[in-house]
Amino acid sequence: MSTEEMKITKHDLNRVFWRMQLLNVTNNFQSLQAIGFLSSFVPVLERLYEDQPKELKTKAMKRHLEFFNSHVNSDALILGIAAAIEETTDEEEKQTVTDVKTGLMGPLAGIGDSILKFTWLPICGSIGASLALNGSILGPIVMFLLYNVVNVSIKYYGIHLGYTKGMEMIEGTGGNILQRLSNIANIVGLMVVGALIASVVDVNVVAEISAGDNVIEFQEMFDQVMPGLFSLLITFAVYKILKKTNGKHAPLLILAIMVLSILLTALGVLGE
Repeated sequence: MSTEEMKITKHDLNRVFWRMQLLNVTNNFQSLQAIGFLSSFVPVLERLYEDQPKELKTKAMKRHLEFFNSHVNSDALILGIAAAIEETTDEEEKQTVTDVKTGLMGPLAGIGDSILKFTWLPICGSIGASLALNGSILGPIVMFLLYNVVNVSIKYYGIHLGYTKGMEMIEGTGGNILQRLSNIANIVGLMVVGALIASVVDVNVVAEISAGDNVIEFQEMFDQVMPGLFSLLITFAVYKILKKTNGKHAPLLILAIMVLSILLTALGVLGE
């Protein structure tokens, strides 16, 4: 679209951005994010249907009340793409909007989850937790700022990018770009989790075996072989249990670890 043909303004897209901050507030089991999506999308419909009969605007609003669910940050890109399609299609072609939304919500939800929820959020949490463990009040503040710099930026630029070049990203070389971003995020996430295990999961085995004048300290012996081995083994065991149970018993597992740690400490196996 040339600039002269564009009806939707930057101001309209900015209004969509501000409104989408509450997109998840109206989640429900019938249509999940549909009401929030429509509420965020209202500025676009007001612009496109300002000179149209009320019936057409009502029909457009109902069109966006159909079932919809994706990652909230991915919603920004979908909102922008939906705005572009709404503007460039005739009334008899509006089913395309629903089809594109339905086709994008699943794949983009996966990308949003992998990059934001399972990668960037744990990174921010680990940095904040490390500061908090050292007694710094900056821990939660740094976590909040780090996460929301990315969170807010993705929402803002996602809407504008989706409106101007969203379809190119999905249909053209952009698909590779999204896949690369997802792969990079997964690699960085694994590196952070690995560092987090070694620095935060602290297992101090104080048990020892005496053989005459010789004393074998388990912790020192295993540290010579591989520092942090106990931390790695416990993390791996917890991961396997969570994977096998699909995470259903995570609270029970946390309680079991607490009880077991107290018992082993009382028995002199573990130290503080």
